[in-house]
Amino acid sequence: MTHYESTMVLPAMLTLRRHFTAPRENDPVDAVRRELTRLDLSSRVPAGGTVAIPVGSRGITGITAIIASTVTFLKESGFAPFIVPAMGSHGGGTARGQVEVLTSLGITEASIGAPIRASMETVVVGYTERGLPVHVDRHANDAGAIVVINRIKPHTEFQGPVESGLLKMMLIGLGKLEGATLYHRAAVQNGFATLAGEAVPVVMAQSRVVGGLAILENAREETARIEAVPIEDIFDHESRLLIEATELMAKLPFYRADLLLVDRMGKSISGAGLDPNVTGRGGLDNWEGLQDRRPKTAEATRLVVRELTPESHGNALGVGLVDLIPRRLADQIDWEKTGLNAITALVPYKGRCPVVLPTDRDCVETALDTCGLREPENAQVMHIADTLHLGVVRVSEAYRQEVEARDDLEIVDEGDFLRFDTKGNLLDPVPVT
Repeated sequence: MTHYESTMVLPAMLTLRRHFTAPRENDPVDAVRRELTRLDLSSRVPAGGTVAIPVGSRGITGITAIIASTVTFLKESGFAPFIVPAMGSHGGGTARGQVEVLTSLGITEASIGAPIRASMETVVVGYTERGLPVHVDRHANDAGAIVVINRIKPHTEFQGPVESGLLKMMLIGLGKLEGATLYHRAAVQNGFATLAGEAVPVVMAQSRVVGGLAILENAREETARIEAVPIEDIFDHESRLLIEATELMAKLPFYRADLLLVDRMGKSISGAGLDPNVTGRGGLDNWEGLQDRRPKTAEATRLVVRELTPESHGNALGVGLVDLIPRRLADQIDWEKTGLNAITALVPYKGRCPVVLPTDRDCVETALDTCGLREPENAQVMHIADTLHLGVVRVSEAYRQEVEARDDLEIVDEGDFLRFDTKGNLLDPVPVT
């Protein structure tokens, strides 16, 4: 194990600004009103009826404004909207914990102008053809209508024609802890798309989901588009949007690295803490037989993460995919919450503890010392803020020739090094842009 007073020569670094081709919704609030109008809710919801809006735990850009705009539109249309936390086992699998997760995302009764009705109680609204009970949050089930809002993006655990989006919110989110546990177990053998094909029609027939708003984000994590999805078209619509979302998302600038250094991880970054669609780690399960659909995007010999986001409330699911962490991150972890999420999602390996070293510098130097025969000063190092924000990255000099050959990468600083204070903590995190 190395220490911060080590004489190891670290590689010189280049700071890069990336130039993405990124469509952008200039006025998401106006887009919400436009798209909700397209849903023609007055023909689907009784006048004056209550409308449940399920909200998940992901850090979706502008989600507070999107939810608040939805609430305002529904009120102006003569309905009585309320929020339901829809996040399976997150928040420690408790109603209070899930409200705390919403609060950390900026979603409170005051900020969105509607009550939050939180409970872990569900209602079994029916059964699939194979006899699987289908759970729906009790408050949502009692509403006059349900309007689902979620971001469409590739999932961190599986691949299929539908992944993370409205359908997942209808099952895993509204299913709460009991439903999420059951559905994850069922999906191991049959795949999420198969499960959704069997269970979502039960939700559609027996509850009052009238449609949803699908959010697409670009490579800069800006809102690219908001689109209304009528309930009767939800499968085909979401499958089409997933293809678009996969093309839009940002990847690492290079495929190969000796060390991938990540400043922070957490549930507000990705459901898996670190998005495996970015890091290349995660053991994406090919439940749908589509191994050629989305190829691996990166390969890092060593992965180091420095901190857990406060919005994660100690849930460090995904830390088991990391090689080395400093003591600071280990001390931020609530192992009970992490374990519950890992067990519910049937990925216990993602809740394991990696090697814990005293400082950031110990982690970096140990990683470089164990990644092969390449001298540390010549190593291929990529340094990112997190897997959600990839507009600015740092890479080592080993990539210079490739950088200079590409038009989408601009060198904004060079000749710098990874710098640490006297306690071995990294001094210069990558800017979040």
